[in-house]
Formats: sequence, structure tokens, C-alpha cells
Amino acid sequence: MKKLLLSLSIIGIVTLTVWVLLHNKAEVEKQAKVVHNATVPVVITAVQSQTMQENLTKVGLIVANNEVQLVSEASGKIIAVHAGVGSYLQAGAPVVRLDDELASANFLSARTNYDKARKDWERAQELYKQGAISRSEQESARNNFLAAEAAQVSAKRQYENATITTPIAGIVTARPANLGAMVSPGTMVATIIDISNFKIVVNVGAREVFRLKVGDPVSVAADVYPGIEFAGRIESISDRSDEARTFPVEVVIANQPEHPLKSGIYGKVSFQLSTERPVLAIPREAVIGSVKNPQVYVVEDNVANLRDIVIGSEIDTKVEVIRGLKDQERVVLSGQDNLQDHAAVEIMQAK
Repeated sequence: MKKLLLSLSIIGIVTLTVWVLLHNKAEVEKQAKVVHNATVPVVITAVQSQTMQENLTKVGLIVANNEVQLVSEASGKIIAVHAGVGSYLQAGAPVVRLDDELASANFLSARTNYDKARKDWERAQELYKQGAISRSEQESARNNFLAAEAAQVSAKRQYENATITTPIAGIVTARPANLGAMVSPGTMVATIIDISNFKIVVNVGAREVFRLKVGDPVSVAADVYPGIEFAGRIESISDRSDEARTFPVEVVIANQPEHPLKSGIYGKVSFQLSTERPVLAIPREAVIGSVKNPQVYVVEDNVANLRDIVIGSEIDTKVEVIRGLKDQERVVLSGQDNLQDHAAVEIMQAK
């Protein structure tokens, strides 16, 4: 009897469980059907035909026109510092000076020997013409003169190397060598950058690079100056592609005093590729999906149908539609997150 009651209880529990599951499933399907049948509010816009000036935009790093790391060519102790970080220097201006006492003495001695050897050589030439000395004596005087000349050049160079100067005009961005420090040949003492002009190198694909030429004007925008455009020009176009089959293009930008640039910031270069041409365009925010598979919702008879498209160039806040849409077709501009293919929509606004 107990076994029978236990079996009946188990059967009752299983039956109740199955009924609850089936009931819940029916409710879920009912709710899903209600949601599916509900209209989704959206904002739409029409595909527009407009003219565009085909541009190519690339992003790159803006760097100084020239950067020089000054290294010492002599050994010694720094006895004077003439410039610090942030100082602007003209080309040839001293940055640091080493102890040059010995170098100065050697140069003075070499110059004295040179002057004596030059006079002896001039005198030997006159005496040889008069037959007062032999040919070998004349050659000996000449060799002494050449040796003294070389010694003077070497001594002068060592003396001049004691004062380290900048070969370019620019700003000191680093000066690791300080007063009293010992340096040797190859020790870096300062970094100078020329910011009169800046350059930016971007990589351009093969299809576009053949439509560019050296000297073409370009416009450059920097994030630090919203709405400001810098005039630039193409300085060089590489004849060899990189591993990605793109060609490095170098653009030069003049620094503007009212909007000074700094080396190491990002810039956006816009190249003008051709004259104006008619295109179909839609706002960028209407496009969903990936870059390789862009899609839009096209509204027809208050139903949103998902459609694949092919996009081209960017036109300010819009994108060119190469294939997939027709002029004046209506696409969803806002509300895509709540949409599914073939969903019913309620048009809240048309832009």
C-alpha cells in the first residue's frame, strides 16, 4: 500500500511539473508574439543624391621637421652650460663648453709651429730658385710645412670640439649633461628640434597614390585645435611600398604662431583626389554592422527590412553609398538597436 501511494505521489509531481513547464512556455511564446507584433518607434531619413569632392583622409603622427641629438666629440668636464630645456637657439649657438685649457694650449703651439714652417717653406722656395739649397732640402721644408699644417688643423678641431654647438636652429627638448659632469666622445649632451615646420608621414594605398603628386596642397587637422585646418603640401612620395602594400607619403606643414604645434601629436591629412561628382549619401549613424559588411534598415510600408550595402568615401558626417540603395529610399537613422529584420515600425520623425 505504501509503495502504491509513493508511486501515485511521484506520478502526480511529474504531471504537475510538466503542466507548469508547458504553461510557462505558452506564456513566454504569447509575450514574445506580443513583443514581435509591437511597432518600434524610429527616426528615418531619406537617401540623398549630392555632389562630393572626393577626398582621402589618413591619420599620422606630427613630428618636428628636424631633430638632432648633440653628442660630444671630445673628453672633459663641463665647465659652462649655455642653454636649458625649452631654450630657443640659433644655428651655431653654444650649448655646453668643456674644459679647454689643454686644447687651447695645444692649438696655440700648433699654430706657432705652422707659422714657422710656412715661413721656412717660403724661404726654401726662394733659396732653391737661387740655387742656394738642394732639391732635397726644399722637399724637406715642404714636408715640414705640410706636417705642421695638419697638426694645426687637428689641434684646432680639438679646441673647437670643447664647445658643443647646435647645427640647426630650434628648441632644446632635452639636456642630460649638467655642469661639472664628465663626458667622453659619443656622450649625448642635448636634443634640439626644429619646429619652424612639421611633417607627417601617412601610408596611402596603390589605387590612390597614383592620383597624388609632389607639391599637391593638402589640409591637416589636429585634435588639439578643433575646427582649425593647417595648410600643407606633399613633400615626397615613396617609390616603394611597405609590407601592407601602401606607399609612405610625407606632408610638410608650416607652424602657425597663433596655433603652435608640438612634435608627437596626431594629425588627420585630407588629400583632394578629384573634382566634384554626384553620389548617393546617408548619415554615418544610419549604418550598422561591421566595416566589411555594412547594413541599413530600409523602411517600406512601415516595415524595416535589413539590407546589405557597399559604402565608399566619407563626406563630412555622411558616407557614400556605392551599391544597395536608391535615391529617396528611407533608412532608419535612430532606433536600430530595437529592430529585427521585417519588424513593424512607427515613424516618429523624418529628417
